[in-house]
Amino acid sequence: MKPDRRIDRLIEIMAALRTPGTGCPWDLEQNFATIAPYTIEEAYEVADAIHRGDMVNLREELGDLLLQVVYHAQLAEEAEAFSFPDVVEGITTKMIRRHPHVFGDEAARSAGMAKGMWERIKQEEKRERAAAHEAAGTSARKPRFLDDVPAIFPALVEAEKLQRRAARVGFDWGSAGPVIDKIREETEELSAEIEDEGNLPDDRRDRIAGEIGDLIFAIANLARHLDIDPEEALKRTNRKFRHRFAAIEDAAEASGRTLDDLTLDEMEAVWQAAKKQPSGS
Repeated sequence: MKPDRRIDRLIEIMAALRTPGTGCPWDLEQNFATIAPYTIEEAYEVADAIHRGDMVNLREELGDLLLQVVYHAQLAEEAEAFSFPDVVEGITTKMIRRHPHVFGDEAARSAGMAKGMWERIKQEEKRERAAAHEAAGTSARKPRFLDDVPAIFPALVEAEKLQRRAARVGFDWGSAGPVIDKIREETEELSAEIEDEGNLPDDRRDRIAGEIGDLIFAIANLARHLDIDPEEALKRTNRKFRHRFAAIEDAAEASGRTLDDLTLDEMEAVWQAAKKQPSGS
Protein backbone atom coordinates (compact mmCIF):
# COMPACT_ATOMS: atom_id res chain seq x y z
CA MET A 1 0.00 0.00 0.00
CA LYS A 2 1.38 3.41 -1.01
CA PRO A 3 0.83 6.85 0.59
CA ASP A 4 -1.82 9.05 -1.01
CA ARG A 5 -3.35 12.50 -0.60
CA ARG A 6 -6.90 11.08 -0.54
CA ILE A 7 -8.72 10.54 2.75
CA ASP A 8 -9.85 7.17 1.38
CA ARG A 9 -6.28 5.86 1.66
CA LEU A 10 -6.08 6.79 5.35
CA ILE A 11 -9.38 5.00 5.95
CA GLU A 12 -8.03 1.93 4.11
CA ILE A 13 -4.85 1.97 6.21
CA MET A 14 -6.85 2.15 9.43
CA ALA A 15 -9.08 -0.72 8.32
CA ALA A 16 -5.99 -2.79 7.46
CA LEU A 17 -4.48 -2.14 10.88
CA ARG A 18 -7.70 -3.39 12.49
CA THR A 19 -8.11 -6.50 10.32
CA PRO A 20 -7.95 -9.65 12.50
CA GLY A 21 -5.14 -12.01 11.58
CA THR A 22 -3.21 -9.60 9.36
CA GLY A 23 -3.49 -6.31 11.21
CA CYS A 24 -1.33 -4.74 13.90
CA PRO A 25 -1.57 -6.61 17.24
CA TRP A 26 -1.46 -3.35 19.22
CA ASP A 27 -4.18 -1.66 17.14
CA LEU A 28 -6.38 -4.75 17.37
CA GLU A 29 -6.29 -4.53 21.17
CA GLN A 30 -7.54 -0.94 21.31
CA ASN A 31 -11.03 0.39 21.95
CA PHE A 32 -12.68 3.80 22.32
CA ALA A 33 -11.59 4.17 25.94
CA THR A 34 -7.93 3.27 25.34
CA ILE A 35 -7.66 5.55 22.29
CA ALA A 36 -9.40 8.57 23.86
CA PRO A 37 -6.30 9.74 25.83
CA TYR A 38 -4.29 9.78 22.60
CA THR A 39 -7.00 11.86 20.93
CA ILE A 40 -6.74 14.47 23.68
CA GLU A 41 -2.94 14.39 23.55
CA GLU A 42 -2.90 14.93 19.79
CA ALA A 43 -5.24 17.92 20.11
CA TYR A 44 -2.84 19.47 22.62
CA GLU A 45 0.11 18.82 20.31
CA VAL A 46 -1.73 20.63 17.51
CA ALA A 47 -2.26 23.59 19.83
CA ASP A 48 1.40 23.49 20.87
CA ALA A 49 2.60 23.59 17.24
CA ILE A 50 0.33 26.59 16.63
CA HIS A 51 1.65 28.30 19.76
CA ARG A 52 5.24 27.79 18.55
CA GLY A 53 4.39 28.91 15.01
CA ASP A 54 5.89 25.68 13.64
CA MET A 55 4.04 25.04 10.37
CA VAL A 56 6.08 21.94 9.53
CA ASN A 57 5.16 20.36 12.84
CA LEU A 58 1.57 21.61 12.59
CA ARG A 59 1.06 19.72 9.32
CA GLU A 60 2.30 16.53 11.00
CA GLU A 61 0.24 17.03 14.16
CA LEU A 62 -2.93 17.73 12.17
CA GLY A 63 -2.35 14.40 10.43
CA ASP A 64 -2.00 12.68 13.80
CA LEU A 65 -5.24 14.29 14.96
CA LEU A 66 -7.03 13.29 11.76
CA LEU A 67 -5.89 9.72 12.34
CA GLN A 68 -7.67 9.81 15.70
CA VAL A 69 -10.94 10.74 13.99
CA VAL A 70 -10.50 7.93 11.48
CA TYR A 71 -9.56 5.53 14.29
CA HIS A 72 -12.74 6.21 16.26
CA ALA A 73 -14.85 6.02 13.10
CA GLN A 74 -13.31 2.62 12.30
CA LEU A 75 -14.13 1.35 15.79
CA ALA A 76 -17.68 2.63 15.39
CA GLU A 77 -18.04 0.96 12.01
CA GLU A 78 -16.89 -2.35 13.48
CA ALA A 79 -19.58 -1.90 16.16
CA GLU A 80 -22.10 -1.16 13.38
CA ALA A 81 -22.83 2.23 14.95
CA PHE A 82 -21.68 4.61 12.20
CA SER A 83 -18.82 5.10 9.73
CA PHE A 84 -16.47 7.89 8.64
CA PRO A 85 -18.83 9.16 5.87
CA ASP A 86 -21.52 9.54 8.57
CA VAL A 87 -19.14 11.73 10.56
CA VAL A 88 -18.48 13.92 7.50
CA GLU A 89 -22.20 14.13 6.70
CA GLY A 90 -22.98 15.07 10.29
CA ILE A 91 -20.51 17.96 10.48
CA THR A 92 -21.36 19.30 7.01
CA THR A 93 -25.05 19.24 7.90
CA LYS A 94 -24.32 21.11 11.12
CA MET A 95 -22.19 23.78 9.42
CA ILE A 96 -24.73 24.41 6.67
CA ARG A 97 -27.59 24.56 9.17
CA ARG A 98 -25.75 26.92 11.51
CA HIS A 99 -24.85 29.35 8.72
CA PRO A 100 -28.07 30.11 6.83
CA HIS A 101 -26.69 33.60 6.13
CA VAL A 102 -23.94 31.88 4.09
CA PHE A 103 -25.55 28.73 2.69
CA GLY A 104 -29.27 29.58 2.77
CA ASP A 105 -31.51 30.93 0.03
CA GLU A 106 -31.26 34.52 -1.13
CA ALA A 107 -33.66 35.79 1.54
CA ALA A 108 -31.68 34.10 4.33
CA ARG A 109 -28.37 35.41 3.01
CA SER A 110 -29.63 38.97 2.73
CA ALA A 111 -31.15 38.84 6.23
CA GLY A 112 -27.84 37.89 7.83
CA MET A 113 -27.58 36.05 11.15
CA ALA A 114 -30.72 37.14 13.03
CA LYS A 115 -30.57 37.63 16.79
CA GLY A 116 -31.31 34.40 18.65
CA MET A 117 -31.03 32.26 15.53
CA TRP A 118 -27.88 30.50 16.75
CA GLU A 119 -29.57 29.35 19.97
CA ARG A 120 -32.72 28.26 18.10
CA ILE A 121 -30.59 26.16 15.74
CA LYS A 122 -28.70 24.57 18.64
CA GLN A 123 -31.98 23.77 20.42
CA GLU A 124 -33.24 22.10 17.25
CA GLU A 125 -30.04 20.06 17.10
CA LYS A 126 -30.51 19.04 20.74
CA ARG A 127 -34.01 17.76 20.00
CA GLU A 128 -32.71 15.79 17.02
CA ARG A 129 -29.86 14.40 19.13
CA ALA A 130 -32.29 13.32 21.84
CA ALA A 131 -34.47 11.62 19.24
CA ALA A 132 -31.43 9.82 17.82
CA HIS A 133 -30.44 8.65 21.32
CA GLU A 134 -33.96 7.40 21.93
CA ALA A 135 -34.00 5.54 18.62
CA ALA A 136 -30.67 3.93 19.50
CA GLY A 137 -31.85 3.11 23.02
CA THR A 138 -29.02 5.10 24.60
CA SER A 139 -30.89 7.96 26.29
CA ALA A 140 -29.91 7.21 29.88
CA ARG A 141 -31.32 10.33 31.56
CA LYS A 142 -32.87 13.71 30.99
CA PRO A 143 -30.31 16.22 29.60
CA ARG A 144 -29.16 18.78 32.17
CA PHE A 145 -28.33 22.43 31.63
CA LEU A 146 -24.61 21.95 32.24
CA ASP A 147 -24.29 18.90 29.98
CA ASP A 148 -23.03 21.16 27.18
CA VAL A 149 -19.75 21.41 29.12
CA PRO A 150 -17.89 18.10 28.58
CA ALA A 151 -16.62 16.59 31.82
CA ILE A 152 -13.52 15.38 29.95
CA PHE A 153 -12.20 18.95 29.66
CA PRO A 154 -9.10 19.84 31.71
CA ALA A 155 -10.38 20.75 35.17
CA LEU A 156 -9.53 24.46 34.96
CA VAL A 157 -11.16 24.82 31.54
CA GLU A 158 -14.20 22.90 32.75
CA ALA A 159 -14.52 25.13 35.84
CA GLU A 160 -14.49 28.34 33.79
CA LYS A 161 -17.01 26.98 31.27
CA LEU A 162 -19.34 25.67 33.98
CA GLN A 163 -19.33 29.08 35.68
CA ARG A 164 -19.86 30.92 32.39
CA ARG A 165 -22.80 28.69 31.47
CA ALA A 166 -24.41 28.99 34.92
CA ALA A 167 -24.02 32.79 34.70
CA ARG A 168 -26.23 32.79 31.59
CA VAL A 169 -29.25 32.07 33.80
CA GLY A 170 -28.20 34.50 36.55
CA PHE A 171 -26.35 32.10 38.86
CA ASP A 172 -23.39 34.41 39.37
CA TRP A 173 -21.94 37.19 41.49
CA GLY A 174 -22.45 40.66 40.08
CA SER A 175 -18.81 41.73 40.38
CA ALA A 176 -15.31 40.55 41.26
CA GLY A 177 -15.48 41.81 44.88
CA PRO A 178 -17.62 38.98 46.31
CA VAL A 179 -15.46 36.45 44.45
CA ILE A 180 -12.34 37.79 46.21
CA ASP A 181 -14.21 37.41 49.52
CA LYS A 182 -14.97 33.82 48.53
CA ILE A 183 -11.30 33.19 47.81
CA ARG A 184 -10.41 34.49 51.28
CA GLU A 185 -13.07 32.24 52.79
CA GLU A 186 -11.79 29.18 50.94
CA THR A 187 -8.19 30.00 51.92
CA GLU A 188 -9.17 30.19 55.59
CA GLU A 189 -11.02 26.87 55.38
CA LEU A 190 -7.98 25.27 53.76
CA SER A 191 -5.66 26.73 56.41
CA ALA A 192 -7.85 25.27 59.16
CA GLU A 193 -7.66 21.81 57.58
CA ILE A 194 -3.87 21.79 57.20
CA GLU A 195 -3.01 23.22 60.61
CA ASP A 196 -1.36 19.91 61.47
CA GLU A 197 0.11 18.29 58.34
CA GLY A 198 1.66 15.25 60.00
CA ASN A 199 0.20 11.77 59.49
CA LEU A 200 -2.95 12.83 57.68
CA PRO A 201 -5.70 10.18 57.75
CA ASP A 202 -7.40 9.47 54.44
CA ASP A 203 -10.66 11.22 55.36
CA ARG A 204 -8.81 14.43 56.30
CA ARG A 205 -6.67 14.22 53.17
CA ASP A 206 -9.91 14.01 51.15
CA ARG A 207 -11.25 17.12 52.91
CA ILE A 208 -8.04 19.00 52.15
CA ALA A 209 -8.27 17.96 48.49
CA GLY A 210 -11.84 19.24 48.47
CA GLU A 211 -10.81 22.59 49.96
CA ILE A 212 -7.98 22.97 47.42
CA GLY A 213 -10.48 22.25 44.65
CA ASP A 214 -12.88 24.86 46.05
CA LEU A 215 -10.06 27.43 46.16
CA ILE A 216 -8.99 26.77 42.57
CA PHE A 217 -12.64 26.93 41.45
CA ALA A 218 -13.03 30.32 43.14
CA ILE A 219 -9.84 31.63 41.52
CA ALA A 220 -11.12 30.50 38.12
CA ASN A 221 -14.32 32.40 38.86
CA LEU A 222 -12.34 35.56 39.66
CA ALA A 223 -10.43 35.26 36.39
CA ARG A 224 -13.71 34.97 34.49
CA HIS A 225 -15.12 38.08 36.17
CA LEU A 226 -12.00 39.98 35.12
CA ASP A 227 -12.30 38.60 31.55
CA ILE A 228 -9.06 36.66 31.90
CA ASP A 229 -8.72 33.11 30.59
CA PRO A 230 -7.62 31.15 33.70
CA GLU A 231 -6.08 28.38 31.59
CA GLU A 232 -3.94 30.86 29.65
CA ALA A 233 -3.08 32.72 32.87
CA LEU A 234 -1.76 29.49 34.39
CA LYS A 235 0.04 28.63 31.14
CA ARG A 236 1.74 32.02 31.33
CA THR A 237 2.90 31.25 34.86
CA ASN A 238 4.08 27.82 33.74
CA ARG A 239 6.19 29.47 31.03
CA LYS A 240 7.71 31.81 33.63
CA PHE A 241 8.50 28.85 35.84
CA ARG A 242 10.20 27.04 32.95
CA HIS A 243 12.28 30.13 32.12
CA ARG A 244 13.41 30.76 35.68
CA PHE A 245 14.16 27.11 36.42
CA ALA A 246 16.18 26.93 33.20
CA ALA A 247 18.27 29.80 34.59
CA ILE A 248 18.99 27.68 37.68
CA GLU A 249 19.97 24.77 35.46
CA ASP A 250 22.29 27.03 33.41
CA ALA A 251 23.88 28.38 36.60
CA ALA A 252 24.60 24.87 37.84
CA GLU A 253 26.14 23.89 34.52
CA ALA A 254 28.25 27.07 34.39
CA SER A 255 29.71 26.23 37.81
CA GLY A 256 30.47 22.64 36.83
CA ARG A 257 27.79 21.23 39.11
CA THR A 258 24.42 19.52 38.76
CA LEU A 259 21.05 20.68 40.04
CA ASP A 260 21.35 18.22 42.92
CA ASP A 261 24.57 19.96 44.01
CA LEU A 262 22.94 23.37 44.49
CA THR A 263 21.51 24.41 47.83
CA LEU A 264 18.02 25.87 48.08
CA ASP A 265 19.52 29.29 48.90
CA GLU A 266 21.67 29.15 45.74
CA MET A 267 18.66 28.18 43.64
CA GLU A 268 16.59 30.99 45.15
CA ALA A 269 19.30 33.56 44.39
CA VAL A 270 19.38 32.58 40.73
CA TRP A 271 15.57 32.51 40.64
CA GLN A 272 15.34 36.07 41.96
CA ALA A 273 17.95 37.23 39.44
CA ALA A 274 15.97 35.61 36.62
CA LYS A 275 12.82 37.45 37.77
CA LYS A 276 14.59 40.77 37.21
CA GLN A 277 15.38 39.96 33.59
CA PRO A 278 12.98 41.43 31.00
CA SER A 279 11.73 37.99 29.94
CA GLY A 280 11.50 36.66 33.47
CA SER A 281 8.51 38.62 34.71
